[in-house]
Amino acid sequence: MKKKAFKAALPHTLPICVGFLFLGMSYGFMMRSKGFSFVYPLFMSMFIFAGSMEFVTANLLLSAFNPLYAFLLALMVNARHLFYGISMLEKYKNTGFKKFYLIYGMCDETFSVNCTVDQPEGVDRGWFMFFVTLLNQIYWVAGATAGALLGYVIHFDTTGIEFVMTALFVVMFINQWEEAQDHRPALVGLGCSVVCLLLFGSSYFIIPAMVSIILCFELQRRMEKRKETVKS
Repeated sequence: MKKKAFKAALPHTLPICVGFLFLGMSYGFMMRSKGFSFVYPLFMSMFIFAGSMEFVTANLLLSAFNPLYAFLLALMVNARHLFYGISMLEKYKNTGFKKFYLIYGMCDETFSVNCTVDQPEGVDRGWFMFFVTLLNQIYWVAGATAGALLGYVIHFDTTGIEFVMTALFVVMFINQWEEAQDHRPALVGLGCSVVCLLLFGSSYFIIPAMVSIILCFELQRRMEKRKETVKS
């Protein structure tokens, strides 16, 4: 059962593998450029496992200790995962002990695969999602560690290297746009994000944007439900 699920999950994670190895190495290089040992990106990528937050944490470790600021910053950066979790409640049902790791290891790319891809016939759903999650984390940890180790012998200016995370999200958005037939969810997401960016600024727009998107989808759901009721 596990072997079959692993073989089914592996092809879906290979494109992510390429991106994660590159992104992880970029993160490892950046950590080394700031004077951190390879141990830091190794364990941070293993236990934090939130790419954007890991880039931010490098600066937090070098600044004055401020736990409240660190908490609020982490909440702002990763607020989207609250909504990811809500949308995966049904998917994670009846997965047994694997649910705890699935919750812990869910990142943007893992969410994208587990949310949209149906496991092949005869493959256990829980194990399929488990291996998607595990493989993606292995790719990230390996890339971050390799980048940090290479940073001991390769030196270059890492200014702006954290932009690779933004580039990855853009590629994922384009890929989802090309595969989806209904582009309304994407347009709602873009519209709400732009409006909230203009209203709240780049530092505070994420949570209002997420709330706005959820409200728009809920309004759309109720309107469609009302139309179905009228037709019946």
